[in-house]
Amino acid sequence: MTSRSRTRLLIACLVLAPSLAAPLALAADPATDPVAPAAANPAQGRDYPTQGRVEYVLGCMDDNGHDFANVYKCSCAIDHIAAVLPYDDYVEQMTFSKYSTLGGEGGNEFRVDRAKAQTKNFRSIQAEAFHACGVTKSAAVAK
Repeated sequence: MTSRSRTRLLIACLVLAPSLAAPLALAADPATDPVAPAAANPAQGRDYPTQGRVEYVLGCMDDNGHDFANVYKCSCAIDHIAAVLPYDDYVEQMTFSKYSTLGGEGGNEFRVDRAKAQTKNFRSIQAEAFHACGVTKSAAVAK
């Protein structure tokens, strides 16, 4: 399976997953099934847009290897992050983390104390998510 096919499969899965899960969530009776509310919303009320989740998974796979197992591992990681951070905080902290090494005057905004704290917080949450989901760098990416 080519990288392009994997990407299409990932996008299709992420787009179809909520629509396939909705009928199942409606069929569950919360009064008799204590697991139903948790199963209906795994991110505990912090719903990230599909585009944001897909961008994270693709970036994670770029950093950690494009093997098929990383689709699941990186999806697991964004689910863990979503359980901890509201989406707006995630975007802010991810941005600070991504551009913290930007050089020159343009990078000054990403090197102030507030940005450093946001970067540190995001990287620690991401490290916990990676550890929980088994995300590791592949040998091909580590070169």
